[in-house]
Amino acid sequence: MSICENYQKKFKQKAEIMDKNAIARAITRISFEIIERNKGVDNLYLVGLISRGFFIAKRIAEKIEETEKISLKVGRLDITPFRDDVKENTEDLSEIPFDIENKKIILVDDVLFTGRSTRAAIDALMERGRPKNIQLAALIDRGHRELPIRADYIGKNLPTSREENVKVQMVEKDGIDRVVIVVEEK
Repeated sequence: MSICENYQKKFKQKAEIMDKNAIARAITRISFEIIERNKGVDNLYLVGLISRGFFIAKRIAEKIEETEKISLKVGRLDITPFRDDVKENTEDLSEIPFDIENKKIILVDDVLFTGRSTRAAIDALMERGRPKNIQLAALIDRGHRELPIRADYIGKNLPTSREENVKVQMVEKDGIDRVVIVVEEK
């Protein structure tokens, strides 16, 4: 089954996990943790995974700018060409308006699950240069890792079953901010 067919399945909402206020609080917490762990924001750049990870990265950058009065550059990373479950050639829609060489890069994703998207993101970044280090921020960590990857910054740990899916909705793309658990309708 292709990725497109997989996303076209019908799902029903099981539970709302986060509303817009909970998402805003999680982004604020992640922002402060980033500042604290990096002892400021010198040489720090955010790269959000297309599409919702990019919106989260932009919000983190805005929150950091409010606090530190420094504007961080934010890039968007398309991992599709680097995925191990997509075989056709696809256009790379990444936009990283800065050199990543010897920079502290924070990858931002909406949901951390098996770790395969993060592996693809690291591959995509390394093709563009060698950062000083790569850190990972995720709004939701739902477990079920297949690779030895962990997030440095987590908005919410959300234990789920493999039959459940976590859907992050962002106002920039979906018209609403929320996180829901959905299950496939039978």
